[in-house]
Amino acid sequence: MTTNNPADTPANNSATTPVNTPATPAGDAAATPISQETQAALASTPHAPNSPGATHIRSFVHRRGHITQGQLAALERLMGQWSIPYAPRRLDPAAAFGREAPTVLEIGFGMGETTEKIALARPGDNFLGVEVFNAGVGSLLRRIEDSSIPNLRIIQHDAVEVVRDMIAPDSLAGVHIYFPDPWPKKRHHKRRLVQPPFIALLASRIAPGGYIHCATDWEEYAVQMLEVLGNEPLLKNTADGYAPRPDYRPLTKFETRGLRLGHGVWDLIFKRVA
Repeated sequence: MTTNNPADTPANNSATTPVNTPATPAGDAAATPISQETQAALASTPHAPNSPGATHIRSFVHRRGHITQGQLAALERLMGQWSIPYAPRRLDPAAAFGREAPTVLEIGFGMGETTEKIALARPGDNFLGVEVFNAGVGSLLRRIEDSSIPNLRIIQHDAVEVVRDMIAPDSLAGVHIYFPDPWPKKRHHKRRLVQPPFIALLASRIAPGGYIHCATDWEEYAVQMLEVLGNEPLLKNTADGYAPRPDYRPLTKFETRGLRLGHGVWDLIFKRVA
């Protein structure tokens, strides 16, 4: 359920392994090599070019992850059609999506199951998904094609830099952060995505009346989220503490299994104030 596996901590992964270097798909030794253009698109970006704040602590680990041949093929065929390259300049959503519509940012979409369902259920909104891992990007690209989803775009890059450099102030209708890596060990809490500086940045990018919706299955992280969001002056809680899961956020198979085993899930929905 978490965007990044809690087991993928620095003790188990090399921080120097490029995050966007595709591994050879298991059992596909004879697979056709991907093009130079796709290799360039997937090349590791240690930090955004000429970005003064590129030394922030990252919430993900640089690693060489498993990727299937189908996901790799989707990266090869569909990146140019549905992805937006990172650039240190403001994104024009109307040009990127080919229409004017409310834009919702999803940070860390994993394999894209929830993102696909929400985008299909809300055709009037644009959805911009940000993810760093190749397998997840390839998986969502396949979902976009298989389900014919016109209102979804992907940026494969560090979310902090995307929000800081590409998203204009007061422009987002909403932000989704579902099941981010809880980094359970105390010494790794500094890597958690939901921290005061990043939430302040996100709040500045949400239009007045827009919302930020977080969900986690890690209770201690839920407590931290509630504190961080509650202390941001630009945000106001829509509930007295945690919120009921809204209808637009579907249950994932992992979440359903966890609930069946008695595990908790906590949703937090805050609105941007004027």
